[in-house]
Amino acid sequence: MHRPTLIVYCGLPGVGKSAASAYTAERLPAERYRSDEVRKRLFPDPSYTPEETVATYEELLACARDALESDSDVVLDATFRSKRFRDRAAATAREADAAPQFVRVTCDVDVVRERIEKRTESVSDAAFDEHLKLRRAFDPIERDHVVIDNSGSLEATYEQIDRSVL
Repeated sequence: MHRPTLIVYCGLPGVGKSAASAYTAERLPAERYRSDEVRKRLFPDPSYTPEETVATYEELLACARDALESDSDVVLDATFRSKRFRDRAAATAREADAAPQFVRVTCDVDVVRERIEKRTESVSDAAFDEHLKLRRAFDPIERDHVVIDNSGSLEATYEQIDRSVL
């Protein structure tokens, strides 16, 4: 019997979580849920309050739970900067009898600045100053996880994912 997997992509805005999570979801294949899309669905003109963030993560994890209980693999794409939300993701996997896997995407700060400044179309509203602010507020990941460095080419990132995640 297939045991579904919950792959939780976390990291700061602009590091490339969306590119990494999209590649992973396509390769598995898996359902993919992005906090940016969930937030915009719940709050068409978001103000990024703590209450909105909690509601966004609750809905993100509810979507994941439903898919996992339908025996689908799931890839989540969100900052998951708080230990509290990562713990909730692990609990969601446990409740659905899924195997959890955490992946932190990192990227050189100068590359992040350049990528954010070049964004033309993105569901994310995060600017570079938000990246810097969250950099100071990102809780350490105190559980087994894979680190993917997305500072180079997408091909190099995909090779790391193929080697360490899939």
